[in-house]
Amino acid sequence: MKFASVVVDVPSRGTDRPFDYEIPEELADQVEVGCRVHVPFGSRIVQGYVVSLRPQPEVANVRPIREVIDLLPPLNEELVKLAEWMSKYYFSTRLAALEVMIPSALRARYDKILIPGSNVVEEGAYLLGEAERQLMEAVQRARTGLSLKKAEAIEGVTRSLIRKLIREKRLDVVERVRDKVAPKKVTWVKPAESVPLDEQMSRIPANAHKQRAIVQYFVKHPEPVMLSELLTALKATRSSVMRLVEAGILVCEIREQMRTPYHRRVVQDQPLPLTEEQDAALQAIVTRLESREAHTLLLHGVTGSGKTEVYLQAIDASLAQGREAIVLVPEISLTPQMVERFKARFGERVAVMHSGLSQGERYDEWRKVVNGAVQVVIGARSAVFAPFRNLGLIIVDEEHESSYKQDETPRYHARDVAVKRAAHFGAVTVLGSATPSVESYYRAKTGKMVYLPLKQRVQGRPFPDIHIVDMRHELDAGNRSMFSRKLTEALTACVERGEQAVLFLNRRGYSTFVLCRQCGANVECPHCDISLTYHRVNRTLRCHYCGFAQAVPDQCPHCGSDHIRYFGAGTQKVEQELAKRFPGLRIIRMDVDTTGRKGAHEKLLTAFREKKADVLLGTQMIAKGLDFPDVTLVGVIAADTVLNLPDFRAAERTFQLLTQVGGRAGRHARPGRVVIQTYNPEHYSIEMAANYAATAFYRKECQARMKKHYPPFCSLIAIKFSHPDQATVMKASQRITDALKQYLPREAEVLGPVRAPVFRARDRYRMQTMIKYKGGKDLSAAINRARETAEASFPAGDLRIVIDRDPYVLL
Repeated sequence: MKFASVVVDVPSRGTDRPFDYEIPEELADQVEVGCRVHVPFGSRIVQGYVVSLRPQPEVANVRPIREVIDLLPPLNEELVKLAEWMSKYYFSTRLAALEVMIPSALRARYDKILIPGSNVVEEGAYLLGEAERQLMEAVQRARTGLSLKKAEAIEGVTRSLIRKLIREKRLDVVERVRDKVAPKKVTWVKPAESVPLDEQMSRIPANAHKQRAIVQYFVKHPEPVMLSELLTALKATRSSVMRLVEAGILVCEIREQMRTPYHRRVVQDQPLPLTEEQDAALQAIVTRLESREAHTLLLHGVTGSGKTEVYLQAIDASLAQGREAIVLVPEISLTPQMVERFKARFGERVAVMHSGLSQGERYDEWRKVVNGAVQVVIGARSAVFAPFRNLGLIIVDEEHESSYKQDETPRYHARDVAVKRAAHFGAVTVLGSATPSVESYYRAKTGKMVYLPLKQRVQGRPFPDIHIVDMRHELDAGNRSMFSRKLTEALTACVERGEQAVLFLNRRGYSTFVLCRQCGANVECPHCDISLTYHRVNRTLRCHYCGFAQAVPDQCPHCGSDHIRYFGAGTQKVEQELAKRFPGLRIIRMDVDTTGRKGAHEKLLTAFREKKADVLLGTQMIAKGLDFPDVTLVGVIAADTVLNLPDFRAAERTFQLLTQVGGRAGRHARPGRVVIQTYNPEHYSIEMAANYAATAFYRKECQARMKKHYPPFCSLIAIKFSHPDQATVMKASQRITDALKQYLPREAEVLGPVRAPVFRARDRYRMQTMIKYKGGKDLSAAINRARETAEASFPAGDLRIVIDRDPYVLL
């Protein structure tokens, strides 16, 4: 008798551990590590994940597993072990760490459906038993697949038999989620095998012209064809085909068709010749691939230096070893362009995984990985969990991006998870960026990872000329518009030459706040301590924290005055001002408001690539990775928006944004130009970005971080508290902070508790405490003990405690 350790689907810290269950004899060949099961838990039946198998339970009188949900496990042993590490390192439950690894469709309730497998046409080569024959016939007859329950109701059919047929690829299993994900079915038509088609013509009435045309088609093309294609080709009706099916002349089959997120046809391309720098970087990666030992490399390549071609050829080397590769990109908007390049190189061996796909598309792409149909995955943060079993290479493009950090439990960083997975497989992790994070740059320069520089653009193309405009001087000269004279002149010349421009403003909406000029009050969100942003399209005020929206008031809600004015500028206002100042200018705006619909990113970028617009205006989603040959001008409307945030990374993010967005100009034959508008032209992050002084910036930033004891010279853990009652959250935060000081070692520095920069959000008051410590120390036990102390003091309250290791958002 064997036993399984199961993590149950009960969201409570008290149940955050594996529970032992007996494996009944009839389920012995079905229970595997990574599969989901139904188990009794108290008086309920709950779902759980098998995380290990053992010969003996840790406790007596264990209860048996009721049912194995999965015919094939959605997770493998490596991912189960990874989830255990994540739960400890990122202070989450094991359940949360396991569930983040699988498509959301599998976290919902679903039905298991059997459909014909890829080897079903060869079934004559098998000696079928009676139960197998009946099962295969039932699956063939079922137009939309046969449910597992119906299959098991057939006499002699067992779960073991079904698993055997799946492994032989004579059957396939799909999960059908209620009204969310169902396999896409298409009808195929083929000739019946009983009587030759030439002899069947005599059975068809002479006046049934369409039926005779359909049969004649199959005489010339006897292979199966999709029903929709047949009807289109012959301009026939479905009823004509169905009559031939009823007569036994044709046969219909229902087959699954995988959803394809990207339908654009791409032309197969070949590897490009490499520069000396590119070739040196590639050889460094390939050498470490061949060693089959885990390595992390930082590919620090300036914008336009050809990092993507290095990625492509490195992946080719990994595939040549029979291994797989994952490519992570930070923004959904980058994915279509990246996918196009990777599809052109690797064809159908590429799967795409990110949140911009429909639930069905994500599920189908995930299944391609599970079934071994693809060897390369491209996607955003969660693609790091692609269930490959022989990983050779993980690429983290734009590794500095904060979007790689999950802002919900488990609060993992995809870069760190990639390194952890690579360690298991003896794989290579390549971190690529034109502006690497200060932490990665420091580690590379101190020998903790390999440093691969690409200092020149491909084909010796020059860097764009960068001009800094002091907007204070513009005001002194009487220019009160949001466009400086230099930017206006450059944009006019750019459009007249038939070229394109990119304008960047990291602020969406029309105006950043609405102010009463009578009493000086601004309109704030009733649920958050933050000003509402004016959106002109639908004349609403919106909170970008909680989503609250209201109509624009005609009078001040504080004093009743009608002297309400809009201040600040968002992308909507810039769009309107551009249209006024440059009549006839064609503008595409990309921000959260215009890219909310599925496929919007690709649609807008394709239109710009096809020169259906002169200007691409947007937030940070347009600041990196995009490559358009006719873009020769980049304008930064306000370089100070990030610089003024209360965050120790503010200077770093400003430098990264300016360098990245500037790199969109002059990437091809035509030279580029960048105009940066700022009220802080003397700030070192702006000056050094304009002068391409990356080494000087990192040196200065590291000096500032060392002096103030911030990463990379320490590690951070943020503990965030929230509660509807202000007094309660302040007491709770003080209690846990006092406990931390008691339990943590003396060398760990505890700061706080202090109010969060946005003290109230979503009707909850927020406090936070920061821990600074040397990275080698394990503080998990002490922090968990302190949290238990606070939670025990407020058992009945609505207190939330979030522990965030290596936080990226401190607001």
